[in-house]
Amino acid sequence: MTMKEKFVSCEEMGKQLAFAEKVRELTEGKNFKAHIITLGCQQNEADSERISGALNSLGYTITDDDMSADLIIINTCAIREHAERRALSFIGRYKHNKAKNPDMVLGVCGCMMAQEHRMKQVITFPYVDFAFGTGSMHRLPEFVYTALTKGKRKFIKDPDKMQICEDIPVLRKSGYKAWVSIMYGCNNFCTYCIVPYVRGRERSRLPKDIISEVRELVESGYKDITLLGQNVNSYGKDIEGKPTVADLINEISKIEGEFWLHLMTSHPKDATSEMIDAIASSKCCANCFHLPLQSGSDAILKRMNRHYDIERYLSIVNELKAKNPHITLTTDIIVGFPGETEEDFKKTLDVVEKVRYDSIYTFIYSPRKGTPAAEMEDQIPEEIQKERFNRLVDLQNSISKDFNDAMVGKTVKVLVDGKSKNNEKVYMSRTENNRIVHFESEKDYTGQFINVHITRGDTFALYGEI
Repeated sequence: MTMKEKFVSCEEMGKQLAFAEKVRELTEGKNFKAHIITLGCQQNEADSERISGALNSLGYTITDDDMSADLIIINTCAIREHAERRALSFIGRYKHNKAKNPDMVLGVCGCMMAQEHRMKQVITFPYVDFAFGTGSMHRLPEFVYTALTKGKRKFIKDPDKMQICEDIPVLRKSGYKAWVSIMYGCNNFCTYCIVPYVRGRERSRLPKDIISEVRELVESGYKDITLLGQNVNSYGKDIEGKPTVADLINEISKIEGEFWLHLMTSHPKDATSEMIDAIASSKCCANCFHLPLQSGSDAILKRMNRHYDIERYLSIVNELKAKNPHITLTTDIIVGFPGETEEDFKKTLDVVEKVRYDSIYTFIYSPRKGTPAAEMEDQIPEEIQKERFNRLVDLQNSISKDFNDAMVGKTVKVLVDGKSKNNEKVYMSRTENNRIVHFESEKDYTGQFINVHITRGDTFALYGEI
């Protein structure tokens, strides 16, 4: 794609602006409310904030109460079977809302709707007014207008070449934490992963747009900003000048203000010394890094099409720790991938023991229709998957407990998230490497940095006092 083709055209945006004006005429003075349900990853969270912003600009007030909503949108996930079942459950639930209130509008979007077989399934639900995939969000004014005027239901297949739209407003859920997408899509085609098929090829935003967004967030008081992408390490390869994620970090680090900068997520095959240097020297980069492992076995990594081996992976770990001794690491691991032997799994345990991650995100392998791994013959029985999963979780829990025990007696900087759901006197906060810290306070410090002295630790959280 040329640079011009990479972005939604002015002509298309003009068309959507015209639809938006028509929708505002229909919603004016009617106090219409919209409810958004978000399933899945941080990128879906960021997408839902754009959906909220778009609907707000159309005259809708965003509500947490689905029963009072005039418009409901379900933003779906397709990464695992469980996520798709949840989405279908939500869709079915609102059949009853629609029966009670025929004027209610129901839309479905996201990764699940980028799969042809799921789109065909949702079309059969007569109470769904529109559905679209991840590459058609900019057309939301058109979809809403058609639904409000009782036009023909719209079920839109994403274009083969997905584009970037910079002109969708954002309504953020938090006043101090923000997701900033720096790129969309993925080129890696790991054999287990549906993402390249539902989010398209890699498309990087321009550096000036990203830096401008981050600067505006910092000036507005945001304290925790995450640069998002399916593989942030490959940022910029598809745009003029080939800027890198290291360039972004260096430029963002020049912005005045106190804030943490996180990256989510990285692919080891594209991790560079330049990026590691930028993280180590940055005044704002949090001292934590997410580096997905997926498996500790070279044989399984090859079957996964990951394009690195354990020697390469550990060399990145060693470089990160050498250049930033205070850094902590988190990772993703898939248990029970097709063909995984007991020996392969023990190699994963060995890497976890060696690296000693601060935390891990562990998943039992789930076949995704349309991916190569789903067609592999040597699928692992569920009972073996679960047994290995439990062993991995037990190992990581013991490591996490050791980390938290070692924090007792130290004073740490935290960002306060708010009151505990179980005790109004207790507040929950997080360190820069995402460890949960509970403390009591008469004053509300939500959204602020404070220092907490750690007095106790358990497997999943720390406890302290201001």
